[in-house]
Amino acid sequence: MPSVPHITAAKLPSQRGVVRRSPVSVIRRPAAGGGHRFWVRLLPVLAALAVLTHLPSFLRTVWNPDEGFLATQARLLAHGGVLYETVVDRKPPILPWLYEALLGAFGYGSLWPLRTAALLAHIATAALLASTARRRWGGRAGVAAGAGYLLVSAGLAPADTQAATFEVFMLPWTAAAFWCADRRRWMCAGLAAAGAALTKQTGGAVLLPLAWMAWRAARGSGEHGERGARRERIRARTRLALGFLVPLIAVAAALGPGRFLFWTVTGSGSYISASGAWLVVAGRALGNTGILLVSCAGLAVPVAWLAVRRSLPGVVDLWIWLAASAMAVITGFQFYGHYFLQLLPPLVLLGVAALRRLPRWRRPAAAWTALAACGFLAWGLSVPRTDLDHSEEVAAAIGHRTTPGERVLVWGMHPEEYWLADRIPASRYLTAGFLTNFSGGRGDARVGERFAVPGAWQAFRREMAQHPPALIVDDSRGAPYGPRHVQDFKKLLDSQYRPVGSAGGAVLYARRR
Repeated sequence: MPSVPHITAAKLPSQRGVVRRSPVSVIRRPAAGGGHRFWVRLLPVLAALAVLTHLPSFLRTVWNPDEGFLATQARLLAHGGVLYETVVDRKPPILPWLYEALLGAFGYGSLWPLRTAALLAHIATAALLASTARRRWGGRAGVAAGAGYLLVSAGLAPADTQAATFEVFMLPWTAAAFWCADRRRWMCAGLAAAGAALTKQTGGAVLLPLAWMAWRAARGSGEHGERGARRERIRARTRLALGFLVPLIAVAAALGPGRFLFWTVTGSGSYISASGAWLVVAGRALGNTGILLVSCAGLAVPVAWLAVRRSLPGVVDLWIWLAASAMAVITGFQFYGHYFLQLLPPLVLLGVAALRRLPRWRRPAAAWTALAACGFLAWGLSVPRTDLDHSEEVAAAIGHRTTPGERVLVWGMHPEEYWLADRIPASRYLTAGFLTNFSGGRGDARVGERFAVPGAWQAFRREMAQHPPALIVDDSRGAPYGPRHVQDFKKLLDSQYRPVGSAGGAVLYARRR
């Protein structure tokens, strides 16, 4: 019988690169001592890519009405307004508070502080994705994930990707939540998920992959049998739930639970319905999906290729994250382009995982992604200023017809006109959408007084009686929420106001003396 060779510890295969208790699969750790050098080299590259891909952001006063809404809201909050009472919106409070803080510190004349903060948010998201990919698949994967995210982050219409709006500030929270869960830091993961949900409600979708990761991690660490695994599972999910719920409850208590729940959840029934506008909804959904796929084809095509062949193992958590993000995009049936930004973090990580298994695809994928980023950058630099020119013309007319202390009502969907004119809104409802349910070009489907936010007309009538605006601007321009379609608004104009001019198609009405 042949002798069995003596095996010493030195001859055993090294286990230093393996983490046995991964929640999803075997994970490679970066080589010891290389972390500092990795980040010193990568972070400047990420910063440069972020500046390059979002350069158009700094070249325009306002990119979309959301920015104008938030800027006007911030000014009202800074002058004593109360969120969800005298200053209202259907969104959670983190971004209004951020606008208020930054514009209060740096001045209300420009949105450059918010654009800088948005740039930092993109860099943070890229760095978190790079860290997650590096931990799982090594340094090259980390570089690909960070750079890939920044290249595709400009891959929609410029008004959706260059503006400092909700999704941009939500993404670092979602990436941080996944990063923490990947390291079994369940309380921190829950806190980050709460930050995402308090930035935009759909950010809470990241809880779905987090819950699965908590269950998977507990099942994989059952060192003391099924009972021990069950205890670990309960402990992980409890920490995750506490981290998520405590900040939400605290914010709701501070702002008023009823008002907070109404404006962020229950008061938007008519707004999220697509009844009567399915063709418009379908067209917008297909259009923005197509634009995103053009930008992300270098990542999405390898993922689809391997998914069809079921050759992409060990990334179930990423698939759940992508599916949850897709459900968040669908919620409300609005399908605005900026909603699709929520898909990018899981899609980028899945793309990196797929390209690891398809070495020959890497260069074509990188070339396509870079070329597409250049195309979207050119689009951002050359997109027409039609809406901004209109808003600036109307704002100039408002400034000419009123004094700084006078209240103004803009009956339209461009709240940036208040901010550009530096005038006080006469109503808490900064767009006509709250009073008519008009939203995003859905035509005349479900538009009218009966579809308004519950209680909005009663509050609006009180505002008009207590503080009548010195000037009303009808900026409907033939839209289905114009005065001839909204009888209460028409009565207000006919009884108390007279036309005194026009600007860019908007009609100006001064109060009768």
